[in-house]
Amino acid sequence: MKKFKLSRFGMTLLVILFAFSISNCSVQVRNSPPPKAKKIPPGQAKKMNGSKSAKNYAPGQNK
Repeated sequence: MKKFKLSRFGMTLLVILFAFSISNCSVQVRNSPPPKAKKIPPGQAKKMNGSKSAKNYAPGQNK
C-alpha cells in the first residue's frame, strides 16, 4: 500500500479550495421592513363607509 504525500503547495491549495467551498455555502437573511400602507384618498374612504361627504376623511378638514 502506497502512502500519498502532498507537497506544501498541494496542501496549501487544498486548504484554500476547502475554505473557498465552505465560504460559498453561507446564506444571508435580510430583515426588510414591511411595506408602508398607502393612504386611501378621501373620496374612496367616503365610498367605502357610505358617507355623503368626503370632508371628514380629508386630512386638512378634520375638526
